[in-house]
Amino acid sequence: MPRPNTKKISTAFRLARERYAALGVDVGAALRALAKIPVSLHCWQGDDVGGFETGGGALGGGLVATGNYPGKARTPDELRMDFEKALSLIPGKHRVNLHAMYGEFGGERVDRDEIGVAHFKNWIAWARKNDLGLDFNPTCFAHPKAADGCTLSHRDKGIRQFWIEHCRRSREIGVAMGKALGTPCITNVWVPDGFKDTPADRATPRARLAESLDSVFEKPLSPKHNLDAVEGKLFGIGAESCTVGSHEFYLGYAITRRKLLCLDAGHFHPTESIADKISSVLLYLPEILLHVSRGVRWDSDHVVTFTDELQAIAREVIATTIGWGESPLEPRRRIHLGLDYFDASINRIAAWVIGARNLLRALLLALLEPPAIRAAELAGDTTARLALQEESKSLPFGAVWDYYCETKGVPVGEAWLAEVRKYEGEVLLNRK
Repeated sequence: MPRPNTKKISTAFRLARERYAALGVDVGAALRALAKIPVSLHCWQGDDVGGFETGGGALGGGLVATGNYPGKARTPDELRMDFEKALSLIPGKHRVNLHAMYGEFGGERVDRDEIGVAHFKNWIAWARKNDLGLDFNPTCFAHPKAADGCTLSHRDKGIRQFWIEHCRRSREIGVAMGKALGTPCITNVWVPDGFKDTPADRATPRARLAESLDSVFEKPLSPKHNLDAVEGKLFGIGAESCTVGSHEFYLGYAITRRKLLCLDAGHFHPTESIADKISSVLLYLPEILLHVSRGVRWDSDHVVTFTDELQAIAREVIATTIGWGESPLEPRRRIHLGLDYFDASINRIAAWVIGARNLLRALLLALLEPPAIRAAELAGDTTARLALQEESKSLPFGAVWDYYCETKGVPVGEAWLAEVRKYEGEVLLNRK
C-alpha cells in the first residue's frame, strides 16, 4: 500500500486549519497540547500477562488472555524490543507501565515479598535511554498465596502480611523509578479479592482490606517520585457475588487517604461510562488515573477502538483539565492516562499501536472542539449546543491527525501496519 503523499498531507492540513480557525479553534495550540499528554503503555499486552518469574502460580484473579497469535515476548529483552517498535509508530512522548512479575530474576525463585529495585535496574536503564517514564503495579495474582481469591483482605493474617510486604516493596521500586527518570511513577494497587458465592459477612473483609492498605501506605513517600493509586472493580471471574475492593470502597478510601483513584473503563456495568465519573471524582481528589480499555460484555479488555465511549472519555479529560474558557489549551496533569487490555488473538504490537493511536486521536478531537458549543451552553441555548455538537462531527480533524503523525515522524494513516508486518516477518515469527 503506497505511503500518503507529504504535499497532500500539508495541503489538507492547511485547509483544515483554516476551517477550524473560522470556528475559533487554534489548531496549533491543540497540537502543542496533545504533544504534552503521555499515555502509559502496559507491558502485559506484550506477553499475555505472563511475566518473567520462576515458579509463579496460574494466572487467576479473574484474568485470562485468549488467543495464540505467534511471536509473544519470552524475555525482558524481547519485550523491550517490541515496546520500541510500538513506540516508534505512536506519535508523542509516552510511558511504560510494568507489573511486579516482569522483573528480571536471573532464573532464581524470588518471591513477591522479596522483590527489590535491583530486579528492575535494566528496565530503569532502558527507560532512561529511551526518554520514557515508568509506572508500576504490585502483582497480587498468579501466586499460590492468591489461589483462593483473596490477598490483602485474606482472613489469614500471615497471608495478608505477605501481600502488604509485596505492595510496600512495589512502592519502593516506584520511588526508585521516579528518582532515576525525573518523573513520578504511579504505583497502582489492584487486588482480585472477592467471593464466588454470597458471603455472610461483607464488612469484615473490607475492614481488613482498608487496614492492610493503611499498612501498605504507612511510609510517606515524596510525590515527586511516586504517586499511589488504588483501583476498584465491579466483579471478576470467581468473584461474581462480592468484590471486596468495589468502586464505592476505593472512592471512599482514595478521598479519605488522598490517593489517586484509578477508574478502569472495563470495571463497571456495561451501561456505565467512566466519562461521566471523571468530573465528579475530581471535585474531591486532585488527581486520578484512568485505565482506558474496551469491555465487551463487561471487562473483557478488548483493544481500544475509536468508539463513542472513548471519545466521551477523551472529551471529559480535556474539558475537565483545561476548565472552561482557559487559553492556551494545555491540560494540567490532573488526569493520568494508561492503556489496559490484553489480546492474544492479534499481533500484540499492532494491539498497542491501535489502542494508543485511537486514544490520542480521541484527545485531539476533543482539543479541536469549537468554543461555540460551550458558549451556547453558557447562554442557555441548548438548541444551538446540540446543533453545533452534531455539525462538529464532520469537521476535518482527520487531516489534522495525519499532519500531527507526519510532523512527529511516525507513519500516517494505515502505513504503520506495513512496519508491523515487516517486524513480524523478521522478528516475531522467528520466536519459537
